[in-house]
Order: sequence, then C-alpha cells, then structure tokens
Amino acid sequence: MHRRRRSTPPSTYAPSGARGKSFPEIGEAPPQKGARPFPARARREYGVGCSARGRGPRAQHEGWKVNVDTLWVLFFSELVGTAMLVLLGCGVVANVALAKTKGFNGGFLMVTFGWGFAVFAAVIVAYASGAHINPAVTLGLVANGATEFGNAALGLTVPVDFTSVLAYIVAQLIGAIVGAVICWLAYKQHFDEEPDPAPKLGTFSTGPGIRNYAWNLITEIIGTFVLVFVVIGFGRQGDASGLASLGALPVALLVVGIGVSLGGPTGYAINPARDLGPRIAHAFLPIRGKGGSDWSYSWVPVVGPIIGGLLAGWAALVLLPVLT
Repeated sequence: MHRRRRSTPPSTYAPSGARGKSFPEIGEAPPQKGARPFPARARREYGVGCSARGRGPRAQHEGWKVNVDTLWVLFFSELVGTAMLVLLGCGVVANVALAKTKGFNGGFLMVTFGWGFAVFAAVIVAYASGAHINPAVTLGLVANGATEFGNAALGLTVPVDFTSVLAYIVAQLIGAIVGAVICWLAYKQHFDEEPDPAPKLGTFSTGPGIRNYAWNLITEIIGTFVLVFVVIGFGRQGDASGLASLGALPVALLVVGIGVSLGGPTGYAINPARDLGPRIAHAFLPIRGKGGSDWSYSWVPVVGPIIGGLLAGWAALVLLPVLT
C-alpha cells in the first residue's frame, strides 16, 4: 500500500506559485520572480527564505542580543574585580606608607603579601569573567590563540574579537580608577596629615628604585611574562580563561612570589590598569600637597606588562607543547 504524498495545503505560508507542492526546505532558493514573497511569519517560524544557514533576521538579532547581554555581565565582572584588586592593593600600601596609620613602616614584605591577598579577593569577585583583571593577561590570552572570553562553566562566554578585548581592557581601567578613589576615601585623613608627596603618589602608582627606563622596562616585562606564562600553562590542564583558571589561592601565591623575587627594582606593576588607573585618580583627586603624578615614568608600567603578556602568550604556543 503506497502512502499518498502529503502536499502543502493552500495557505499564506506558501507562495502563490507553490501551493499544492512540497513545502520548500530550509535553505532553498526563494521563489522565482513573479511569485509572492514568503510572508514574515513563514520566515520567522520555519526559516523559509532564509540563507543557507537557515537563520532569519530575528534569530540573528537574538544571537547578537545574547552576546551583548553576556558582554555586559563580563564587563561589570572585570570592573568590580579590578576595583577590588586596586582597593585592597593600594590600601595596603597606604597603610604602610602614610603617617599615623596602624601599619606605618610595615615594610615591603607586608605590601607584597597585601597585594597577594588583593589578587585572591579580586579573582573570587571576577570569577564570572575569568578574572583577567589585567590587560596584560587579556592580551596574552589573545596572543596564545584564545577563541572566547568568560566562564564556560557558567555559560558566560563571548567570542574573542576587537569588541570583547576592548570591553575587557576598558572595564579594567575604569575599575582601577574606581578602586583607587575608594582607597583615597578610606585614608582621606591620613593623606591630609602626610606632609611628603612621595608616599601619596606611591600609594597609587609604582616607581623605580633606580630610574633607568630601559632596565625598568625589562624588569616589568620579565615579571609580567612569568605571571601570564604560568596562568596559560596551568590553563592547559583545563581552560585558560584568565587568572580564574589558576584559582584564587594559587594565583595569589604566584603574585607574592613575583613580588618578593622580582618586585624590588620597580615595585612590580605587572598590570597596566593597576598603575595607570590609580595614577589617573591621583592626578584628578583633590589630595592636599600631592605633587605631580610622575607622568614621565607612567609609560613603563603600561608598555612593559603589555610586552611581557604578549611574549608569554606567544612563547606558550611554542614551549608548552614541549614541556607538557
């Protein structure tokens, strides 16, 4: 017994020239000239008249909207995480450097561990975005061939492109400024009491022990290279999505290790946003007797970490397959 071939009933879902015929498959060419165009409802619900990929304008718009919504979540995750990093990091420097604080003259080791704990807190806060909290990490992952940013475990990812890279870096810079401003508010009276402008600037930004731009740059490159290379190397065992792939405690210990071993010459910015954001805040905040913001040195803790991050990303492509 032969089953009768079912034909499309006359309706507005089929073009006038196609009534009584098999319904067009998704991806077929649209009706020939003279036939009535496919109605919007047919295109929307069945994909009729769409491209070969079968995606209509509505589907494309919804996909774009999902990416934009996700990118906003990742943007604020990076912003808040970087703000937390700078608030606690600059806070420990203020506690050690400014007069009449409880931690006054606590020493470099206290500052180093304070920054490590700051990274620990920031990675937890920015877990949703992968916790880059550092443009050097973002660019290092790009150089290493990352295809998406975010946290796949949470279903929050966006493709790596110019927009997502820019969003991450802008969020990190804004977050660093916000964190520095909050730190100033916490120590406002001590900034007013401190007569020396040097510790006021030192609370916000790094500075070299011996000013030699070339060697200062090399120091920042090396320190950042170690940070990004280890993060990418550990991520090969899972997902190198950022500092979060290493884990809050391990990355905190890594930063402490870099600080005590490589931080002496320059104060180890190893993060362009960490130095530039607070330096901008220092420039516009009404800090009594603050002096200049040392813009002549400001490019070193920006350019050095960027170079170090990119070199680490490229080196990981070559070395890690051999080492692991």
